[in-house]
Amino acid sequence: MAGTARILPAAAAALLLLLCIAGGARAANVTYDHRALVIDGVRRVLVSGSIHYPRSTPDMWPGLIQKAKDGGLDVIETYVFWDIHEPVRGQYDFEGRKDLAAFVKTVADAGLYVHLRIGPYVCAEWNYGGFPLWLHFIPGIKFRTDNEPFKAEMQRFTAKVVDTMKGAGLYASQGGPIILSQIENEYGNIDSAYGAPGKAYMRWAAGMAVSLDTGVPWVMCQQADAPDPLINTCNGFYCDQFTPNSAAKPKMWTENWSGWFLSFGGAVPYRPVEDLAFAVARFYQRGGTFQNYYMYHGGTNLDRSSGGPFIATSYDYDAPIDEYGLVRQPKWGHLRDVHKAIKLCEPALIATDPSYTSLGPNVEAAVYKVGSVCAAFLANIDGQSDKTVTFNGKMYRLPAWSVSILPDCKNVVLNTAQINSQTTGSEMRYLESSNVASDGSFVTPELAVSDWSYAIEPVGITKDNALTKAGLMEQINTTADASDFLWYSTSITVKGDEPYLNGSQSNLAVNSLGHVLQVYINGKIAGSAQGSASSSLISWQKPIELVPGKNKIDLLSATVGLSNYGAFFDLVGAGITGPVKLSGLNGALDLSSAEWTYQIGLRGEDLHLYDPSEASPEWVSANAYPINHPLIWYKTKFTPPAGDDPVAIDFTGMGKGEAWVNGQSIGRYWPTNLAPQSGCVNSCNYRGAYSSSKCLKKCGQPSQTLYHVPRSFLQPGSNDLVLFEHFGGDPSKISFVMRQTGSVCAQVSEAHPAQIDSWSSQQPMQRYGPALRLECPKEGQVISSVKFASFGTPSGTCGSYSHGECSSTQALSIVQEACIGVSSCSVPVSSNYFGNPCTGVTKSLAVEAACS
Repeated sequence: MAGTARILPAAAAALLLLLCIAGGARAANVTYDHRALVIDGVRRVLVSGSIHYPRSTPDMWPGLIQKAKDGGLDVIETYVFWDIHEPVRGQYDFEGRKDLAAFVKTVADAGLYVHLRIGPYVCAEWNYGGFPLWLHFIPGIKFRTDNEPFKAEMQRFTAKVVDTMKGAGLYASQGGPIILSQIENEYGNIDSAYGAPGKAYMRWAAGMAVSLDTGVPWVMCQQADAPDPLINTCNGFYCDQFTPNSAAKPKMWTENWSGWFLSFGGAVPYRPVEDLAFAVARFYQRGGTFQNYYMYHGGTNLDRSSGGPFIATSYDYDAPIDEYGLVRQPKWGHLRDVHKAIKLCEPALIATDPSYTSLGPNVEAAVYKVGSVCAAFLANIDGQSDKTVTFNGKMYRLPAWSVSILPDCKNVVLNTAQINSQTTGSEMRYLESSNVASDGSFVTPELAVSDWSYAIEPVGITKDNALTKAGLMEQINTTADASDFLWYSTSITVKGDEPYLNGSQSNLAVNSLGHVLQVYINGKIAGSAQGSASSSLISWQKPIELVPGKNKIDLLSATVGLSNYGAFFDLVGAGITGPVKLSGLNGALDLSSAEWTYQIGLRGEDLHLYDPSEASPEWVSANAYPINHPLIWYKTKFTPPAGDDPVAIDFTGMGKGEAWVNGQSIGRYWPTNLAPQSGCVNSCNYRGAYSSSKCLKKCGQPSQTLYHVPRSFLQPGSNDLVLFEHFGGDPSKISFVMRQTGSVCAQVSEAHPAQIDSWSSQQPMQRYGPALRLECPKEGQVISSVKFASFGTPSGTCGSYSHGECSSTQALSIVQEACIGVSSCSVPVSSNYFGNPCTGVTKSLAVEAACS
């Protein structure tokens, strides 16, 4: 796939991209050489971001993709999710959120490229790693190894995806936007567990992919021995030290983790943008030319799509575009500036290889120079100390853990630790559903909610198709994941002299592979237990009260997403596999091999109680309804808020369950699952290597209380909300909220580079100087007030700024004059503008404003 490349200026290359994609008809030749992907003979420096089409809705796609483009992306990367496209073997579904071709066309309409990661194993914190459960039941099958039944199914689905894309003319070789495809996924992380058959499978997968003749290169991520012509690529928090396995292949980064995923029972992880920007700049500094954010927009695990187990419904990932589709500032804006800086260097980056020079301990310069074209990166990889260095006879200050980018080898256009972008304070505004506000005043309700109806989910076996069998059965092999729930039911007869009795009591012990257990004795709940993301195993025991005669023991096991990662993850089980024992002072009764009756799923699921279009006599409408009652369905009608602000439901007051809006599942909710009390930090220092546990927030609080309701799920007028509550709660306590942008803020110092848009090779940036820029987030808004302005030594963060010992008395009036009444404003950060409130100190300007 290697080729000889010519070099075009960055502006011309960008124009070529638009002409190729927007024109839609002209085929492009995509190859690669040792430096970069080569499109129509032109090496390209590309910035990519992951947006998974089923984690949002088709009406969200254009806005998400446009925000990605505005953020400086060239490529959208997505997995292909086998389980949603082939839920039944041989029956395909490419409709609605599953319309892959429509998603790819939407990307093309925006003038961007696509990297299609077919897999078809995807991991992605997705249920069962994206594999359909029916695959597990094919006779003789072994996943992801040299196994003929598996390879046949994998090739059939991969070919189906490729043929679907070809049929829509979506490969670059056909004039479409797809410039890359991926086969397999992070297999090199675990292939040693499969031995020689694993290596044979990997080579087969590579050959199979190439044989499909897509006309574009294929990649394998985290596969150091990926065979030619496939490109092996890197995944991780940092990939600057990665080297491809051939001198003929480019250095590519398929997953730069922009944050981390959230688990039920875990604290909320986040990644400071200064560290993320540092990682990006280091990658391009060290010879990389293709970098992808995983995720750029994470979205929502709708339905029962989350994996894990215990992956939360929110897949926000601390991405530059948040779960609701709003840009996260300053992450989105600062990365946009980084991308602009990288693109200014593109003529030099594609022209040659870098040369490296040490400028002192932990300080490195990388220079790309051909003739008069020159670009440089100065990196301070010290995690603690700032450095001042001399480069080409000029002094440069480098904050700790930062990279300065010099598109002309002279002037700093950006430093990754110095943020010029604004911060926006997103807030959740709770909607009034009553005409009496919390302060006692009368208001017009923003949300009309009717009374609740309810339906009791019966305990134990109620279906005619229940299965009776001796011994305990593993859950996934029994349910095929048709439902989260599996009932285990047995009974014993008590005469009164049994050795496992202590009077009328006996100690019941239940051991389960997970994930959640409820124990019912004679129809009444006796206790519950749950596993965790670190271990799903459950060991429950408690004294129970038995009565003379027949006693019924009903155990309800529930899964919370199936395993999605690791060697042989597909064989990880769930449910009650024993032992189950009754014990007393004089002996024990092992029920593990007794006769058990099994019921897959809930009666309410079979009756489609979640679907408001299907009337059911099960529903009870009454002035009062049961609360804190396990196993109960609730239903109400509501009128949604007007406008286009994202909507969510706060499930505080409920226990655990699933919710449907107009028959569409918004996912599992679990607001009672709390994060550990320890492990969080008040302020995370971006300096030094990041890990998924470094920066955590919301310790001791629910992992997730807010659950996104996509606007396309809502309809004008009356809407139906149905809940299945597993543990017990009070639906009157849930709230509807809208996600809105509150304040816009920025803080820029005299030491910052100028705003990147002021860069010109003919007019160096130092002639402009640093400036603070604010912009209202929504079209039609203007800055209506300035809440805070200070030039000097202000401290704090957006929403909590305070004046320092040094502060200009003119700052507020100057900023008000420059900004109020306009949609955006730019204010120079200079003593020449504000006066000099203190000498010998590097001063900064901090502003908080409101838009309306």
